[in-house]
Amino acid sequence: MHTIINPRTPASRLRRRKEVGSKSDFRKPNYDCREQPGEVKLTVYIPGVEASGVEIEARGPDLLITARKTHFVRVNWTALHLETAQRDYQLRLRLGLGFDFPSLSAEFDNGVLTLVIPKRLGAANPALARVA
Repeated sequence: MHTIINPRTPASRLRRRKEVGSKSDFRKPNYDCREQPGEVKLTVYIPGVEASGVEIEARGPDLLITARKTHFVRVNWTALHLETAQRDYQLRLRLGLGFDFPSLSAEFDNGVLTLVIPKRLGAANPALARVA
């Protein structure tokens, strides 16, 4: 006699879960943000990425950092749920309009990206902004 085993989740929920998972090709990296008097220092940890794979973009009040890994296809490749570990990184931060994005400085060393974003004159010292 045959036994029919029903899945724990209905097929419609499985389809929705697969669709949601396929939309996200990126994962969010770990980061540290420190505010200093005239600037903000942002440290982003992106292991497995080379300096040529990092893109930094400012869109209005948002800062978008995309870091793409170098993907190697192994001869004996089998799926071991490593797909999530091999995804690229993307970090979107809403910092605001009080920063001078064109003059930011970036440094990349061994998987650690360090950004120094200077504040605009009016944002750095509100008392000077009121006088002017």
